[in-house]
Amino acid sequence: MTDIEIARAAKPRKILDIAKDLGLDTEHVEPFGHYKAKVDPAFVPDRPDGKLILVTAINPTPAGEGKTTVSIGLADGLRRLGKKAVLALREPSLGPVFGVKGGAAGGGYAQIIPMEDINLHFTGDLHAITTANNLLAAMVDNHIQQGNALGIDPRRVCWRRCMDMNDRQLREIVSGLGGKNNGMPRPDGFDITAACEVMAVFCLASDLADLKRRLERIVVAYTFAGEPVTAKDLHAQGAMTALLKTALMPNLVQSLEGTPALVHGGPFANIAHGCNSVIATRTALKLGDYCVTEAGFGADLGAEKFLDIKCRAAGLSPSAVVVVATVRALKCHGGVPKAELGKENLAALEKGLGNLLKHVENMQSVYSMPVVVALNRFVTDTQAELDLVAQRLRALSVNVCLCDVWAKGGEGGMALAEEVVRLCETPSQLTYAYPLEETLENKIRLIAQRVYGAKDVAFAAGVKTQLRKLDALGPLPVCMAKTQYSLSDNPKLVGRPEGFTVTVRQVRLSAGAGFVVAFTGEIIAMPGLPKVPAAEAIDVNEAGEIEGLF
Repeated sequence: MTDIEIARAAKPRKILDIAKDLGLDTEHVEPFGHYKAKVDPAFVPDRPDGKLILVTAINPTPAGEGKTTVSIGLADGLRRLGKKAVLALREPSLGPVFGVKGGAAGGGYAQIIPMEDINLHFTGDLHAITTANNLLAAMVDNHIQQGNALGIDPRRVCWRRCMDMNDRQLREIVSGLGGKNNGMPRPDGFDITAACEVMAVFCLASDLADLKRRLERIVVAYTFAGEPVTAKDLHAQGAMTALLKTALMPNLVQSLEGTPALVHGGPFANIAHGCNSVIATRTALKLGDYCVTEAGFGADLGAEKFLDIKCRAAGLSPSAVVVVATVRALKCHGGVPKAELGKENLAALEKGLGNLLKHVENMQSVYSMPVVVALNRFVTDTQAELDLVAQRLRALSVNVCLCDVWAKGGEGGMALAEEVVRLCETPSQLTYAYPLEETLENKIRLIAQRVYGAKDVAFAAGVKTQLRKLDALGPLPVCMAKTQYSLSDNPKLVGRPEGFTVTVRQVRLSAGAGFVVAFTGEIIAMPGLPKVPAAEAIDVNEAGEIEGLF
């Protein structure tokens, strides 16, 4: 059966029953129908935090890795061991759902449900974030139109509009055309909602008051005198907070096996910080003995930002890290075409293993984290290939756990769950890729060299000057915008490239989020649709059922 058929055949429990099992007073749970709800974190029982488990992966390939599927299967496996586990995951963006990547609700028998709702409009959080972002954009242009008392230079408006869809046509536009009544003509553009600063603010805020403080710090433009203009200067933060008030409550759903899941916030990891909300993670830690969360794409992006940005800002520290891989994907990193991945190829696997080993080494040596490798098993995997992976990981004192969660759900994740429980009892102390007191230029260099394995970093004209000006604002972490397909900034350099230089093309201040975004290579903040978008296969049948979601 397909993922959507498996999800549709499930018999979920009512969401208020899931909430009761977590010890939540249903008066503080707002149902959205029978199977999803909003949770007010202000009324979550004050208990000691559970163990935080981060699930990350190798650099993604066309063969697929299954990070979210493993996260769900791991949580289900923990509950089968008698552990109280809660998932904390990101919300899908409609861009990938209708583009090339697909949804983000897991797969097979390791899914969260209702799958169709989660992958489409869900509870409207991403629409609220989009609206808050665009309200601020409208208020910037309205201020200019209505006399421009702040002296905003229209050439230096840096706040972009956003939408939750891949649309390359809107990357760079001119707005305000059509005469005086339509505003001041100026360069403009759209980012995808998952990459906008309001999304980052939303996910890093600790509560509603912190959300409002972060929103008011957002820099939207500069005056003719070169002074920054903020959302607070435009008196926009109150209305933006009002739009986000309900959205800030985490969404409660469940896995196919009834494991509670808080699904909240959805920043991309290649152009944003790639983690679910701090509020949802903290809530899950209070509600369960184990909180299983994931960070987007490979460990060079999602895990780096989870550890260097989110954990540092929120005072979090994982007890264990799971790195997800497949034999097929490792052979892909070794240069094997997708059509030939079903054949045994130890030489290609050996070459591709460098990618996995680098991510594992980073988790151990850079971040001082206990690690296990979750190997999603396929029927085409040979014993010789599985043995080779295990042999190479033993040299790093890391165990490999075979996962069959797609086919078996929590049963197929029990071996991984047992190893995670063991690792969680290992004392550890999170370390970071860079000291916060370093200059921004050095922070970028340390990430590139320590995490990516780069030889050097090159900066486009004017970027170093801009970084020095931003250093004056205080110690800010760096959010690297980089291709997900390679450790380098060149998507064609798969495996474990060496001797490469990372080029920083431009930087953006995200004052509300509290970091600086560094754009490398050709990465952009508004993706485009592929030649054959997934939207072409999505339909509603005569019975009113959605088809084609994956």
